[in-house]
Amino acid sequence: RMPRHAQLLRDHDINPCVAETDASRKCMDDNNYNKEKCTAYFLKYKSCRKFWHDIMMQRKRNGVKPEMPSAEERKKMLESMG
Repeated sequence: RMPRHAQLLRDHDINPCVAETDASRKCMDDNNYNKEKCTAYFLKYKSCRKFWHDIMMQRKRNGVKPEMPSAEERKKMLESMG
């Protein structure tokens, strides 16, 4: 059984970057933990975190709850952006 913290990180409604996390972890596993080979994955993860953090801060400033949009809401937001 996973610890509560780990379960939250796997929750798509809480963590918008689960796919990027998994991809970079898989890259590290596949490349014997050679970070240089996974730079692109790390950059995607970092971009994802920054993008959703900025959205969350904007919602917080505007008094929107919840501050992190749900997985379904995020999907619609991304689709509307093209």
